[in-house]
Amino acid sequence: MLTDPITERRRRPPLSPRQEYEEFVLQRIEDYKNQLTREDLLTLADEAVHELEAGPDGQLVLTEVLVLEHVDRLIKKKLRLPGLRRWTNVHQRLRAAQREPAHWGLPADLPLARLIGRLQDTDGVVTLGSGAASAAFLLAAHDVVVTALAESVEAAEAIESRASGQALTRCVQVFAAQPGWLPAELAPALVVLDPMVFATQEASAQVRTMGALREATVSAGTHLVLPADQRGAVRSLAPEALVNHYAGWQVTRGPRSGSRWFIAVKP
Repeated sequence: MLTDPITERRRRPPLSPRQEYEEFVLQRIEDYKNQLTREDLLTLADEAVHELEAGPDGQLVLTEVLVLEHVDRLIKKKLRLPGLRRWTNVHQRLRAAQREPAHWGLPADLPLARLIGRLQDTDGVVTLGSGAASAAFLLAAHDVVVTALAESVEAAEAIESRASGQALTRCVQVFAAQPGWLPAELAPALVVLDPMVFATQEASAQVRTMGALREATVSAGTHLVLPADQRGAVRSLAPEALVNHYAGWQVTRGPRSGSRWFIAVKP
């Protein structure tokens, strides 16, 4: 659960620069493959076979593994991916920037950075809604494993694509969630919620979703309800409209002069 101070934090074990680079290369190769048709993939496989047969090791038996490995090398060449040293220099600067809320356009008064610093090693973290994706990425940049729940398949794919572009897929697990559905055995200590996720849902769906999140959250767990964006001018979608779901919880509102957010802590 969230406590202050902490002695341990939930983080993925850090990778070496080479491991991070290899993960980056593999992700880019997979992204490229996902954009190809079956015919394109077969053409690449034929090209790989031709090059292997024409090479100095052409007498070797061409196994499927050898062909697939060469296909990956062909794709890496086509993508003109940077070498380890150049990528590491750029990546380290990017990661430092990603660990700042301003990089993701998050409000300056949002207490998310403070909450990140209080996460214990066993704490689960969930974000809900496309508008909470930036919070998910900030958490992931700090090596926190995040379960990101999106309101549709399209929204989930957009979050996955952006996570890939930011080299954060290792710590972001994305699901398209129906109202009231949560992954099995999910017990978050921190939930970051975008009120706009309910923009196209009926009130009953909001009740099911909020009920499921409250029930799944561990004792003393925290919900951070983000400010609604400009679309949230609709009063029923403002963060304040969700306060009623937290009867019996300890609620702390953000300053009136700042962005409208609130924190609710489960008893």
